[in-house]
Amino acid sequence: MKYWMSISLILLLVTPALAEEIALHGFVQGNYAARITGEELPGPEGGDFILGEERLQLKLAASSQGAGFFLKTDFFRDAIARTTDTDLREAYLDYGTGALDLRIGRQVVTWGVGDLLFINDIFPKDYAAFFSGRPLEYLKIGSDAIKADLFADFISAELVVIPFFEPDNLPTPGRFFLFDPFSDIPRATEEPRAEFENTELALRLYRNLMGFDTAVYAYKGFFRTPGMRLDDLISPAQVTLFFPRLNVYGMSAQGNALGGVVSLETGYDDSLNDRSGHDPVVPNSMVKYLAGYQRQIWTDFTAGFQYYGEYLLDYGSYRDTLPAGFPAQDRLRQLLTARLTQLFHYQTLRLSFFAFYSPTDQDYYFIPEARYSFTDALWGAVGANLFGGEKETTFFGQLDKNDNLYVTMRYEF
Repeated sequence: MKYWMSISLILLLVTPALAEEIALHGFVQGNYAARITGEELPGPEGGDFILGEERLQLKLAASSQGAGFFLKTDFFRDAIARTTDTDLREAYLDYGTGALDLRIGRQVVTWGVGDLLFINDIFPKDYAAFFSGRPLEYLKIGSDAIKADLFADFISAELVVIPFFEPDNLPTPGRFFLFDPFSDIPRATEEPRAEFENTELALRLYRNLMGFDTAVYAYKGFFRTPGMRLDDLISPAQVTLFFPRLNVYGMSAQGNALGGVVSLETGYDDSLNDRSGHDPVVPNSMVKYLAGYQRQIWTDFTAGFQYYGEYLLDYGSYRDTLPAGFPAQDRLRQLLTARLTQLFHYQTLRLSFFAFYSPTDQDYYFIPEARYSFTDALWGAVGANLFGGEKETTFFGQLDKNDNLYVTMRYEF
């Protein structure tokens, strides 16, 4: 922590002498979430509270003669773990000249048109933060990368080169009830090493076509959610978490139609380590797709709906090699979402509701929230994360005992 505080102070001192335009912003925030199911986990972090923290965020931006830099750093106290730490959210240098923009450093990249559904957005996510009631901005994790944007009249391109692998941050069994058939077995994690052959590459080509923002995508890298490799399928003594190789190819389109905004996206996940589908510990290749529609129904009320599907390829091979006793994934997993937002009192009060429901998994995840802006700088929010399902083995069903109520207060400057 002392290191990043020193860096931040140095930048604050030297930036005025080097830059033409300078902006310093940030916030102070308190964020707490408590489980409301009455269930508790063993261990020091398994009590009623799954989130308890205070944060100071500093954002410093400066530019001069086509170049610039941006720094976003969080200093926070985790009251549950009783630790104080820093989180370097973003830190990058920019340079633009004509039709080319370059960015190098830690940065958040967002692709695709889905609302909390990700097909071609293959960049890292923080689901532990999302499920515990942190503000939505904390769902995305920065990547240490080089990004180049090339703008042209016919078509534009964005290339992202990621030398250092970053996995998704998933809920841990110390704070969340999760389905884990090997919870008592020691485990190790093998992440891709920082080598040239493991460098991730992502390319997006995009343009406006007949009033729709259209894009095609390609990605070469790894699954960000780990698979489990057992040293013995019958009586395992060691579990290794690993990240198989993955290519993704897809496309998207979004534009005004039918009185609102229509979104379409599809992608093909090419599981390079198991193209035949015979390895039970490596995810099969699959096709993903979504269709969404959003419009304003009346003044200050907006509704959005999505249909999402995952179609598993080589399903026969998957079923034939699935170990006895393991829950089987459906060939087609379907998911419906709805987002409802109503603004009141000169748009200072926002009531929102986001719902996930899977008719195939028969599970759900609901997020109701009320947010009020006391002043232009101070706002507070109260909400809940509500999970449920018929089975404890499905994505949302396994989180059934983690229903929580959260509260956030933030002062921005």
